[in-house]
Amino acid sequence: MRPFQPRTKQYWRVVLLCFVAASTFWLLNALNKSYSTQTTYPIRFVYDQRRLIPIKPLPEEVSINVTGKGWKLLRKTLRLEVQPAEIYIRNLPRNNYLLGSALRPALVNSLDGLQLNFVVTDTVYFNFNTRVTARIPLRLDTSSPLTDDQHLVVGPVRITPDSVTFVGPSSLIDSLPNPFVLRLPEKQTLTESAKISVPIDYNYASLIQASIKEAQIAVAVKPLVQDERQVAPDLINVPKDVRLSIRPPLTMVRYQLLQDSLPLLNRNGFKVILDYSKFNPNDSTLVPELVQKPRGIRNVVMWPERFKAVQQQ
Repeated sequence: MRPFQPRTKQYWRVVLLCFVAASTFWLLNALNKSYSTQTTYPIRFVYDQRRLIPIKPLPEEVSINVTGKGWKLLRKTLRLEVQPAEIYIRNLPRNNYLLGSALRPALVNSLDGLQLNFVVTDTVYFNFNTRVTARIPLRLDTSSPLTDDQHLVVGPVRITPDSVTFVGPSSLIDSLPNPFVLRLPEKQTLTESAKISVPIDYNYASLIQASIKEAQIAVAVKPLVQDERQVAPDLINVPKDVRLSIRPPLTMVRYQLLQDSLPLLNRNGFKVILDYSKFNPNDSTLVPELVQKPRGIRNVVMWPERFKAVQQQ
């Protein structure tokens, strides 16, 4: 170990500098040699973005085998001043792929100082659609009631704006519902007039642009009141030789209507019939039918549900 014992305080510093210098010369000498290696290389699709739009992320690189000086390979590996290979899409492609051999001209033009041996990537896949614009009317979902049974929506529901314009790939635009249905928040029932902001929710929001993010829905709601009236039912289709006694003699008609319509209600506008052609001989009953009612009447219930019909001698 004596030869390694430092004779001066600068001994190890000199040794380290010698080692660094030797490593540098070795590295510079190695980078001046030619090598063949497999690496990845960036690609870029060039297309008219006003006419075409990809519906899937485009591939950004391919794997290739190249030969070149170490300096060039190092620069390509570190992506220093690397010009991506440009793939031109001039019209809507018939196929959604390109073979690796078809990429060779674009790669050769971009590989500055490197020799392309072969393209390792077998196939590059992509999917373009024509960019289209569609104006779709807005409608409110009416599959669920907007109010409870004590209130009523009066007049048409107003939606502002009444339509939305979508821009995106043709296949995805065609999959949107037409008209576009808006849905109120879940389990929301209205008891008074309201203006509600409803978001424009749709799939593929990253690929489709909408002209608005939400629409304003104006709904006019009025309360309903309950009223009732006794009505004497009319017998029809009774044979001339048959005499009937109806029990009870009156039916109770319960109904709902708008509160401000109650003073204007024509209470004599109800007509209930008992059709003898529908007589049930098993229990001697007739079912009442409401054949006439005033305008604005809704949710009608009659009691009793059946009348006893007794033949008189």
